[in-house]
Amino acid sequence: MAGSMLKNMRPVHPGEILREDVLPALGRPKTEIARLLGISRQTLYDILNEKQPVTAQMAMRIGKLCGNGPEIWLKMQGRYDLKIAERELGDALDAIPRLEAA
Repeated sequence: MAGSMLKNMRPVHPGEILREDVLPALGRPKTEIARLLGISRQTLYDILNEKQPVTAQMAMRIGKLCGNGPEIWLKMQGRYDLKIAERELGDALDAIPRLEAA
């Protein structure tokens, strides 16, 4: 049952976590956050609006700024990407057989 509940959960983009939880907790303007990260405001807004993924380099930047390391941000992005790919592939993925080694 727990597995099926997880399967039906909405994928969460790391930008949503930044937008809804992290940035409000930091209490700094987005312009300042972008400057501190060494990125353009547009790049930050694209991530916050879930239009851009958190790349390895961006995960390094965010992980340093937040003090929680890059791995958490990369794992969030990876889970998000896999969930989206699973939905997009749908029946095509189900049609692929699983082969066993002889």
